[in-house]
Amino acid sequence: MKYYKRIIWFICSRLFIACCVLGLMITAFYYAMNASNIYVVLKDGMAKRAQVIMMGENRDEMGRYFTPSYIQGGDPDLANGLAGNNPYLYYYDITGFDHRLEMKWVWCWPWEDVAQATVVERIPAIDGKIKSSVRTAALEAGYTASPPAWKTVKYTVTLVKKDGRWIVTEMNGIEVIN
Repeated sequence: MKYYKRIIWFICSRLFIACCVLGLMITAFYYAMNASNIYVVLKDGMAKRAQVIMMGENRDEMGRYFTPSYIQGGDPDLANGLAGNNPYLYYYDITGFDHRLEMKWVWCWPWEDVAQATVVERIPAIDGKIKSSVRTAALEAGYTASPPAWKTVKYTVTLVKKDGRWIVTEMNGIEVIN
């Protein structure tokens, strides 16, 4: 009987350890899967946001990345871009830009539908030229022949999972980096 107890205890302890390791592996897998999905949504969404602000792109595609409430009034830069109240749309013809997004931190439990991330958005190069029709006004306003630099900003982003995909609900600039 003594040997049976030892054998059962040995098997149970090893089974418990195996279950703990398997549980940790599953949790790590789902965390990594969510983190990579969040990165893709943020990268594509922030690039689309910059296209709307600088190039006047159609904002309908932003619904794939941002909630309607965020698009309507959650972002002052986006609101100004949609209204045409920025120098990129008014004074310049922007043909392209180099968009960079660096994820500093992300936290998303596999069993929750809300995630937090901290990202830094950079646009180191903007291709474009001043519009000839407003060249004089732009130079008088202090703008140059090349488009002004995009502010490098560190954001905290809140995302929710709706219908199996992540979507940005809130984005707050916490630091302007130069």
